[in-house]
Amino acid sequence: MKRVFDFLISFILFIGLLPIFLLIAILVKLKLGSPVIFKQQRPGLHGKPFYLYKFRTMTDERDNNGQLLPDRFRLTSFGRMLRKYSLDEFPQLINVIKGDISLVGPRPLLMEYLPLYTDEQSKRHNVRPGITGWAQVNGRNAITWDEKFDLDIWYVHNHSFLLDIKIIFLTVLKVIMTEGINQPGSATMESFTGSKPTTRGDHP
Repeated sequence: MKRVFDFLISFILFIGLLPIFLLIAILVKLKLGSPVIFKQQRPGLHGKPFYLYKFRTMTDERDNNGQLLPDRFRLTSFGRMLRKYSLDEFPQLINVIKGDISLVGPRPLLMEYLPLYTDEQSKRHNVRPGITGWAQVNGRNAITWDEKFDLDIWYVHNHSFLLDIKIIFLTVLKVIMTEGINQPGSATMESFTGSKPTTRGDHP
């Protein structure tokens, strides 16, 4: 039922939002150049890799050694606007239609984080990742990595159709209020470098 729901809703949204999708693509091309779609390998269900799609939000500016500049220098005002209203996430509807991810689930992070997880944190891959999740509606990037993982694991143990509907509803409210976009003091979320095993607490 979850997969059928994901496919139908994502397909309807993609068709309905196609004019906006094309407009954003044109603006990204004009303001940031090519490629318009940023794709990156991420771990999916059971850690199986797939390519996640997002609209590009950063430039390719590099230093004298050819290394990419830090995010805060490459993230433009246009890119910040796309992130503020989660417009950069639109292409992930294609990932949902393909079955790579779900509408709701733990956010797919970076492949290099896999060996850094504790056994408990690794359980976040026991379900298909999502465009939004329990951690996103309870702090998004404004909470710590450990808090985010605790919320992800809580979802893994308690997910249901009604909870997914609640998360989708809360996500819409969060996007409208533009809450928790960035980690305090950082243009984006700081990289995860590992954590000590923690005891998972229940969350309402």
